[in-house]
Amino acid sequence: MAHEDLDEVAAQLYALTPAEFTAARNARAAAASGELAKAIRALRKPVVSAYAVDLLVAEGQLGEALDLAAALREAQDDLDAAELTRLSRERRALVAALARRAAGLAGDRGVAVSAAAALEIESTIDAAVRDAAAAAAVLTGRLVRPLSATGVDPVDLDDAVGGTIPGVAERPAPPPRDDLAERRARRAAEKALREAEREASEAERRLARVEATLTKARERADHLAERVEELQADLHRVQADAAAADSAVASVEAERTDAAEAARAARRGADSAQQAVESVTARG
Repeated sequence: MAHEDLDEVAAQLYALTPAEFTAARNARAAAASGELAKAIRALRKPVVSAYAVDLLVAEGQLGEALDLAAALREAQDDLDAAELTRLSRERRALVAALARRAAGLAGDRGVAVSAAAALEIESTIDAAVRDAAAAAAVLTGRLVRPLSATGVDPVDLDDAVGGTIPGVAERPAPPPRDDLAERRARRAAEKALREAEREASEAERRLARVEATLTKARERADHLAERVEELQADLHRVQADAAAADSAVASVEAERTDAAEAARAARRGADSAQQAVESVTARG
């Protein structure tokens, strides 16, 4: 039996809805013979999440995600932390958008996607982005069950696809033990560097805030010092004016004393004149 024959039949079957799958599979198996018939009959009905991802593949919607996956692997190999962070943000946004698209495609065909199935769709697409072998499995369009990537161990592909998975036998071997240790050490050092830079940035921002507060405090102190000088100058002028006023009061008081004495003397003279008039009048 040629794998291509089984894969071709499987591709046609997995394009059907899960509700249509079993009857169509049995009919195709009955129409075939020998090992091919046995292999077709062994094809498993896809779960809803796998079916939705298969629809996404059929529409050619995963190209951008897999281009991003290649960029992520290159950044990880180069230990480019900044680029890896940026690409990881893009990955999360793109995976979520594709998962919504896959659920929508299934809904358009009358297949309801539960909340749990939606999470499985997102997990499967994320696994395809993270793992090259998982991507090869997803791209067959014959996915039977959802996939999940831990980011550490290879994605489990056992019984995940109906038919064969091209290229999986060529999965690269893990790096040598010493190389892994070196990569982990470098990642740990980069993480420590990022933390140190974060703390330094926070300390610099705090210093900038304190310096700004100090500048305002100095400006206020300088303004109040100038105000004190102005008030002291005003006080000196008022004190001088008060002293001059006191001197004027003393001078006027002395003048008043003289005027009062003169008034009393004049009154005495007037009284004497009055008495003289009255005396002359009395004699006459």
